[in-house]
Order: sequence, then C-alpha cells, then structure tokens
Amino acid sequence: MNLLITGGTGFVMSVVAREWLDQHPDRRAVILDRAGLDDTAQAWFASVRDRLTVIEGDVRDPTGWAAELDRHDISAVVHGATVTPISRGSAEEAARLPPEALTPARIVDVNLMGTVQVLEWARQQPALKRFIYISSGSVYRHHGPDWSHEPLPEDGYVAPLTLYGISKFASEMVVNRYADLFGLSAASVRLSSIYGPMDRATESRDFRHVPNRVAQMALDGELIKPNSLAPVGDYLHSVDAARAILALTEASRLRYRHYNVASGVTTTIGDIIGWAAQRVPGVRYEVTGEAGANVIQDPALATGMWGAYDISRLERDTDWRPREGRVAFHDYMDWLVASRS
Repeated sequence: MNLLITGGTGFVMSVVAREWLDQHPDRRAVILDRAGLDDTAQAWFASVRDRLTVIEGDVRDPTGWAAELDRHDISAVVHGATVTPISRGSAEEAARLPPEALTPARIVDVNLMGTVQVLEWARQQPALKRFIYISSGSVYRHHGPDWSHEPLPEDGYVAPLTLYGISKFASEMVVNRYADLFGLSAASVRLSSIYGPMDRATESRDFRHVPNRVAQMALDGELIKPNSLAPVGDYLHSVDAARAILALTEASRLRYRHYNVASGVTTTIGDIIGWAAQRVPGVRYEVTGEAGANVIQDPALATGMWGAYDISRLERDTDWRPREGRVAFHDYMDWLVASRS
C-alpha cells in the first residue's frame, strides 16, 4: 500500500509522510508538491529517504505529474496541497493588509481547482482505496455551538468568511460529489490549530500558532508579551494530527464525510506560558497592550472555530486519541531543543 501526499514538503503533510513511513517499514510514500525538499525537510526525511519519492509539480497542472504518479501503484491519497493565507499573532502582522487580498485568485485556484485535478486523477485509479482531503476549522463560523460549554460538532455551524475557508468548504463539497459519482471512499478532515515539528515559513504558509511562538521565545530567552493570558485555542501537536489523518486513511470503514481533527479541549495563552516555564525555568512574560505585544489574540474569540472541536466521530471510527496538551507541548519543546543542537 503506497500513499500519495500532496503538499508533502510543507508543515503538517511532511509529518504525515514521515509518520506513514515510520509506521510501515515495508511501504513507500510519494510526495507531490510544487516545492522540493528544503534543508529542513531533507533532514526530516533522512532516515526514510530511500522509501520516499518526491515529484515536483503544481497540483493544478496534471500534465506535469499524472503520468509519473501512474507508475507508483498508489492505493491511498492524502490531499493537503493548499495556500494558507493567514496573518495574525503580532502587532506588526495585524497592521498589514490581509494576505488573501494580495493573491485572491491564486488562493481559490490552488485550493479548489487543484483539488479537482487531483480528484480527476484519483477517480481513474482502480486500486485506490481511500481519499482524505485536508480541510480546516476555517470552514466554521465564529460562534457556536448554540448550547454552552459543548465542543463544536461537524454539522450545523459551517459559515466560512475568508477565501481560504470558502475554498476549503467548496473543496469538501466537491470531494463529496466525486465520492458519490465515482464510488470513492473519501472524507474531509477539519484541522484545528496545529503546531509542532516542521512548522516553518514556506511559500504557501507563513504563520505560527501560539504554542510555536511561546516555545520559541521561551527557549530564546525572549520576553513573551501577550495582549492577554485569557485567549484560547484548540491546539494539536502535528504528530498527533498526522496519526489521526493516517488512522482515517487506514480505517476499515468511514461512517462520516467530515471529521474534526483536534485536541477536543481549549487551552489558554496563560496555560501555554505555564507549560513553557516547566521546561525553561525563569521564562519571562508581560501582559501588554496590542501595540507592543508579540502574541496577539482576541479574548472574545472563544467559541465557534476558535473554541474546542468535537472529536467524537474520529474517536468512534478509529482508535486514535490525542495526547494530553501539556505532554504534547513538552514533547515539542524537547524536539526544538534537539533540532537546534
């Protein structure tokens, strides 16, 4: 069973590819990505490089990759190639023009039509057993659920506002329709806020969630300046996310078309700073106004796409469970320390 991962040289997808190869020493993986392996990715894949094929190509143009993929006996696809135009987290970033305003057509073209082209190839592969589309919590509205203190389910609260979220939701619907038309076993996963190994600036994504920022600043001895300790997020370690995605890729049966992939709980900025202090005694922080903050989140954004995601579907259909947040965060800090040495 060989796995195709589109967007596999980037953040989460590179972790998916490495986790697949680590779990299955007798299998291979194929990455399709516009970008090749940078130095960080070369080091990341070094131990499994002999079982990894990297095809450089634009998902929108199958003439550059379809024939090559046909030679690799692909039995499952994790389609994660995307443009992620997010900019928030510091005062400097908050003051800039939203990234989606810079290349709006490219966002829709890559995220939606790129998905169509991969599906066109996939539907012609008789040996293909599973198609997993990597979507995002950006498809959800800013508020919900309607009852208090409950995690956000996959149904009933979809209302994307950004071009990124709109293109992701449109792609989910296209995946669903292709599944019906051509008998594909397919599902979409909606990721919460992911952090962890391989999170770095790339051409298609240049954004770091709070755990990444806090961990890096703590290890650098930098003063952490949040605008508040109260803002929350549903943060999931990238290895946990990869294992969830692969659990769905290999599940004997999928009962749903959409799955949240998340920790299922919220964590505050204050919690994360406290966890960092357990690894790096003497961590310094100072709550300040937005103008001087290097970690910015709106405390009012605590529900809907900003709150906890319901992961009961994922837990019912697989044996995957997320690690406890503090344990996963400490694992990430340990990885950062090792990668810097």
